[in-house]
Amino acid sequence: DKKKENVIFKSLNIKITKGQFVVFFGPSGCGKTTLLNIIAGLDNNFDGSIVTENNKLNSKRKISYMFQTPRLFPWLTAFNNILFPIKKEKNCEKIAFNLIKKVGLEKYKNQYPDKLSGGMQRRIALARAFAPNPNILLLDEPFISIDKKISNSLRKLLIKLWKKNKQTIIFVTHDLDEAIELADRIFFLSNLPAKILLDHEINLTRPRNQNNKKFIFLKRLLSSTTRFKTK
Repeated sequence: DKKKENVIFKSLNIKITKGQFVVFFGPSGCGKTTLLNIIAGLDNNFDGSIVTENNKLNSKRKISYMFQTPRLFPWLTAFNNILFPIKKEKNCEKIAFNLIKKVGLEKYKNQYPDKLSGGMQRRIALARAFAPNPNILLLDEPFISIDKKISNSLRKLLIKLWKKNKQTIIFVTHDLDEAIELADRIFFLSNLPAKILLDHEINLTRPRNQNNKKFIFLKRLLSSTTRFKTK
């Protein structure tokens, strides 16, 4: 019936350790973005609960969300976009400038988004996501439309920033290479109604090279395992 057609997740029970880098991997349309929206509090149309550190998730939690598109404010400069979520905090300009330097765009700090390339806009969006030093950082395929060289550098930057502050990161992708390169742990989602096919910890040392033999072997193993589980 109609109610059954609207079921996106079925018996989804997940526990994530504080400070862990978690990736949800699955096919397009399996509910990855919906899951992030639920965690962010943007979608409340679900049965169940989300709990963090023994308290229900609420507006007091510091959550940053980087969407599939940069969503920069067109009327603000690159620098002021990063500054916006922290403008009432002490040393906010110093924090924003340090971040714009880390993403390599300090020369473009006074440019407006329409003057920046797509890759540059993503870097500003990433810097803005880190600006409030969130407890939880949600990333919805943030590097999907970027040049390979730039996306590689941004993944390295993301790991570097995460190691420094140890936010809990929840990242979604349908790129298995990206998932293995980034994650402490990967949840493999099925097609709708989505369930967890596999919960796998990644023990490869960082930095991870996609051409490394151990990386390639693990990718083949995970690919074959999840294919088997869907049959």
